[in-house]
Amino acid sequence: MRVAFLVAPEGVEESELTGPWEAVTEAGGEPVLVSTWPGEVLSFRHLEKGDRFVVDQVVGEVSAGMFDALVLPGGVANPDQLRTDAEAVDLVKDFVDQGRPIAAICHAPWLLIEADAVRGRTLTSYPSLATDIRNAGGTWVDEAVRVDSSGPTTLLTSRTPRDLPAFNEALVGVFTTAAAAAR
Repeated sequence: MRVAFLVAPEGVEESELTGPWEAVTEAGGEPVLVSTWPGEVLSFRHLEKGDRFVVDQVVGEVSAGMFDALVLPGGVANPDQLRTDAEAVDLVKDFVDQGRPIAAICHAPWLLIEADAVRGRTLTSYPSLATDIRNAGGTWVDEAVRVDSSGPTTLLTSRTPRDLPAFNEALVGVFTTAAAAAR
């Protein structure tokens, strides 16, 4: 399975990038770092600067059809930047339109909201997004992981870095199943 990880040039929560990345790699998948700018992205460990990661591809050069699934890591600044980037939002919409699964953790559902992908869906997130999700027509639940397959694509969401073990296990299961079905 080939999995896109969409991040802004800075602000991604490091553990929410590296944990799922390692899970995809360990499951035999190919993670691909996609950003709005070439070069490197700067991660954060909460409010402290973290490591830098090399961008594999730029948003304007990829489409959902090139991947089996999409991971949207959180961090407050990361999805806040991405939801104001038309190409990033269009990429998320492309994954939804093509029925390819999307996993989003922490504040990343902001990007799902911007892509109008939560209406009628049930998801979780960092608790401060509960009102945003409800206002966008979704149902918010306080759970470690929520998988919603009721729409055009499976949405897998999670709350915080504390939930990464459950998030990683669920995303590998959902992504592996989707990749096998597509072949």
